[in-house]
Amino acid sequence: MIEGILIEGLIYGIMVWGVFITFRVLNFADMTVDGSFPLGAAIMAVMVLKGVRPALALTLAFAAGAAAGFVTCLIHTRLKIPDLLSGILTMTMLYSINLRIMSNRANLSLLREETLFTQIIGWAGGFMPSQWAVVGFCFATVFLLKAVLDLFFHTDFGLCLGALGSNPQLIISQGMNPDMIKMSGVCLANGLIGVAGAFTAMYQGFADVNLGSGMIVSGLASLMMGEFIIRSNKISSLTLRVILGSVLYRGLMYFARTYGYHLRMTANDLKLITGLLIILCILISKTGFRAKPRAGRRNR
Repeated sequence: MIEGILIEGLIYGIMVWGVFITFRVLNFADMTVDGSFPLGAAIMAVMVLKGVRPALALTLAFAAGAAAGFVTCLIHTRLKIPDLLSGILTMTMLYSINLRIMSNRANLSLLREETLFTQIIGWAGGFMPSQWAVVGFCFATVFLLKAVLDLFFHTDFGLCLGALGSNPQLIISQGMNPDMIKMSGVCLANGLIGVAGAFTAMYQGFADVNLGSGMIVSGLASLMMGEFIIRSNKISSLTLRVILGSVLYRGLMYFARTYGYHLRMTANDLKLITGLLIILCILISKTGFRAKPRAGRRNR
């Protein structure tokens, strides 16, 4: 139980990092997530079936996700289409592209194929339980990526990326091209989402064209939950709370699936629960931010 929650929370946490970069850092409402996530899964499945090494397959999944983000930004910046609609258009087109990648099949099974996770289980077979070996690998991978992201956001370009979302005029006044910076950020975000999709395909043992359905909603729910756990503006804390929020969300979904029958709820109600969680998070954040100034006035 705990092992599954941790594995899913860590893997999907990579996807939530992508949502964090677009929605929080860039203030860009990107719906490409629902298409770039299964895109990474589809590429990984095809590469595994062809016997390609996992490192190369993950690189291709990142590149494909980044290309999807590039298309979204190209539609937004060149055709002057709103960011939300640009993402929806790319997401819609990716459905057909994902089917093409999987040779017009809606599902590809990897259950009998050797993947990165099966290799890890084989290596750690005599030392620890297989699930905990996968947990350890996911921890190492996620926190390595976290260290790289933290370093990136401390570079000049990373700081410009953060400034673009909060104050675009500052970027323009410094003689930089905001469209190019935005494009780089969206490409990075969707590249991470593609990698998360690739890891998900290996862990679950299949790639499905509908794997990304509702992914943006679950990503936002995880992001908002993490914001309640840690309140800080330090980039190391921001990236950490994304992972914590993802693990918490997966834990809540597990308990909803396991014990929801007491409330006559089924797996079909998970999207309803996710939507209600987001609404609840927004309401709490709004009332919380309003309560603080009032308390300050009373102290004066």
